[in-house]
Amino acid sequence: MSRPNTFDTLLVANRGEIACRVMRTARAMGLRTIAVYSDADANARHVREADEAVRLGPAAARESYLKVEAVVEAAKRTGAGAIHPGYGFLSENGPFVEALDAAGITFVGPPASAIAAMGDKSAAKARMANAGVPLVPGYHGNDQDDGLLRREADAIGYPVLLKASAGGGGKGMRVVESSGDFQAALDGCRRESQAAFGDTRMLIEKYLTQPRHVEVQVFCDSHGNGVYLFERDCSVQRRHQKVLEEAPAPGMTAELRREMGEAAVRAAKEIGYVGAGTVEFLLDADGSFFFMEMNTRLQVEHPVTEMITGQDLVEWQLRVAMGETLPMTQDELTITGHSFEARLYAEDPEQDFLPATGLLTQFAMDLKGAGLDPTRVRLDSGVETGDAVSMHYDPMLAKLIVHGDDRDQALATLNRALAALDVQGVVTNRAFLQRLATHPSFKNCELDTRFIEKNEATLFAPVKYDIEAYAGAALIGLNQLARECESDSPWDRHDGFRLNAPHTIRISLCPTGQNLTNAQAPDAEDVVVVEGTRETDADPWHLTIGGETLTARLQHLEGDAVAVTLNGHRRRLQARRDGNVVVMVDPRGETRLFWRRIDAIDHGHHEAESTLTAPMHGTVVALLVEPGQRVEKGMPLMVMEAMKMEHTMTAPADGHVESFHFAAGDTVGQGAVLLEFAAEE
Repeated sequence: MSRPNTFDTLLVANRGEIACRVMRTARAMGLRTIAVYSDADANARHVREADEAVRLGPAAARESYLKVEAVVEAAKRTGAGAIHPGYGFLSENGPFVEALDAAGITFVGPPASAIAAMGDKSAAKARMANAGVPLVPGYHGNDQDDGLLRREADAIGYPVLLKASAGGGGKGMRVVESSGDFQAALDGCRRESQAAFGDTRMLIEKYLTQPRHVEVQVFCDSHGNGVYLFERDCSVQRRHQKVLEEAPAPGMTAELRREMGEAAVRAAKEIGYVGAGTVEFLLDADGSFFFMEMNTRLQVEHPVTEMITGQDLVEWQLRVAMGETLPMTQDELTITGHSFEARLYAEDPEQDFLPATGLLTQFAMDLKGAGLDPTRVRLDSGVETGDAVSMHYDPMLAKLIVHGDDRDQALATLNRALAALDVQGVVTNRAFLQRLATHPSFKNCELDTRFIEKNEATLFAPVKYDIEAYAGAALIGLNQLARECESDSPWDRHDGFRLNAPHTIRISLCPTGQNLTNAQAPDAEDVVVVEGTRETDADPWHLTIGGETLTARLQHLEGDAVAVTLNGHRRRLQARRDGNVVVMVDPRGETRLFWRRIDAIDHGHHEAESTLTAPMHGTVVALLVEPGQRVEKGMPLMVMEAMKMEHTMTAPADGHVESFHFAAGDTVGQGAVLLEFAAEE
């Protein structure tokens, strides 16, 4: 058949793991690949892997990746016949598609009319009602008067969900619990929506208290064919951003799967859709489902669908863009096994998921050492060891995808793979993902969109005392001290050497978070003291810990793998030392312990600081009080933005701000002093 849109060169108008992912498939199809980049990404992985790369502009997305004319010019300059938008940035930008049409460049995605139909979420609700797709009660009108919006929310009944009409990805979205909280939430959503989408329109929906987020992958071609490639459960979220996804969704009957799939295809055909899209539903406990929105692009979580169907969805996209018919019919599509995807973010879950920046000193996964089948484990990443993580873009570093014959097997593989993932230099959510994957409620499929909030007490519980973990950390500390000999003189030894007596060292251990620097001692009362003795360097250590005595040996394996043997019980795990912090990871979870020789413990107490420091690199959005104005503890003082999300700094006590060091629009570095605060005595 004829292929009117045939192209041999593809430009990827995105960055990170999706750019690498698209280029990998494109090269396998014989296409030449072009990357684009900002100044912050000049040496990024997607640039290094492309056949060619073109600079778009400065680091800020609005001056580079979001500049339509710069991307189009890059395509013309390199002779690219098509552009793949990835997800985010220009992937759902109708004017961008129109500009490509005018330039004779193929857009790997839907027509501009379909993007417009679903991009305005209020108008989309009306279209879906016409197509017979069930809707959540809400307000989707054009009148955006503050008072009207608040009255509509009051009429719907709290809690309600405020959503940016032009939004997506959790930006410009907040749950409002009461009428008194409405105005502040509305103001915050509008700021985020303006920054992310250049649009402040809002819609309001009834917030279902225990729904599941189930979405259907649809595909349509330009010949009128449409199919659904089954569903994904994306209920585990934080700040309305997905954290863990799986396919197929647990507990789905064949009838419900068909009903949701057919409703999703109707939604796509209603707007003349072409290409890959996702129709998102809220699934209630009684089996009823409601349309939320349609993402007119490839989704971050598409790999779990690829795993259970055996299809390359990027290849499907490219072939549909070339004018071909869909590779398979609905009857030919089947589900095999179960798949999970875990999103690895540069963020600190212990600090309210604040984004993190830094240099990746290590980024690897030991599949062989963990006994993992490489055909069932996939790591889609846009970074490598040595790459910098900047403040300018979304903090997602990679996606870890696994497959198993059933859900239990896939979940066990996910947990083992997370334990094998070694990321150093930047704070990440890896340990938090492991806690999610091993949580009893998650294993039992007790899922809804408030899963993290409902299980906060256990997901963020203090580290439990584990004698094996503490003994392993003590061994690592003891072995380090034994190696720290400045000369052959016994007076320079740090290993507890005693003439005609066993070597003896006492070490203190206590749990710590990811942000602890080598020079700091954590403020912790649960210090455990370990005494280690041995006759000679060749002998095992005898550890006295928690009233027990253990015979212990430590063997270093390849990479960061070690074998800890306690009373004859050998256990393999990943272990590394970062100054005075020992990090140990195995399929049971992660343990981070701060250690010191007993005579080096700082028992001092730190006084409260009179300043507030920036918890991450970012930009000051707004100053909310005047210097000298009296404030109460917890009152918002200023708003920062980083990686597309807002963070509010609050008063640490009753008092007043003496002075601000930055103004709205200023860029600040992590740890910078933001203001001087005077607490009331």
